[in-house]
Amino acid sequence: MNLYPAVDRLTRPLMNRAYTIRHIGAERVPATGPVVLAANHESILDPWFLGTATPRQVHYFTKSELFRYPVLKQILQGLGCIPVRRNGDRGRAIDAGVDVLARGEVVGVFPQGTCLPHRDRPFRRGAARLALAAGAPLVPVLLVGTERSIQPRTRRIGFPQVTIVVGEPLRTNDDEPTREAANELTERLELAIAELRKPYGPPDHKWFDDR
Repeated sequence: MNLYPAVDRLTRPLMNRAYTIRHIGAERVPATGPVVLAANHESILDPWFLGTATPRQVHYFTKSELFRYPVLKQILQGLGCIPVRRNGDRGRAIDAGVDVLARGEVVGVFPQGTCLPHRDRPFRRGAARLALAAGAPLVPVLLVGTERSIQPRTRRIGFPQVTIVVGEPLRTNDDEPTREAANELTERLELAIAELRKPYGPPDHKWFDDR
């Protein structure tokens, strides 16, 4: 059973109201066909924020350990989550993500990995590999202010205004999903998100440790 539409109808208005979310360039997310959304990751609420960038269902990779619990497993499966083992299972996870994209759906990825309280972290190749393997556009997304909603590690809670900026899709041009192609596309993605960030300046150090 697909739980995503019901959960989205409940949480989307609550998120928009609590954080006065402002969307810029959301029309750049393709309305149909396979899409990989790739965003910076600075809060545990980022999947919910990223999901508001499009009315389409977004599938997220989720650590496989959470699927061990029967009730939680049913919920995660109902939300369309894709299980991934953090050590040694990334190829299988990419295959699962490609299957979702082959159905013409949307996959959300945070290339920096686990959310952490510092921004200067390299982007991993997973989002690029997925987009290349599926021949799907890779859409850069900047999340601004989410670190002040629930800050990683400290769990400080706030209700800032959040801005979500969607960049121009990066086309894969049917490139072979080689390591070199994935590295090049990852560099383009990281630069695109850095460009989107420029108008917003440095983080609020009262809430965010960028060291």
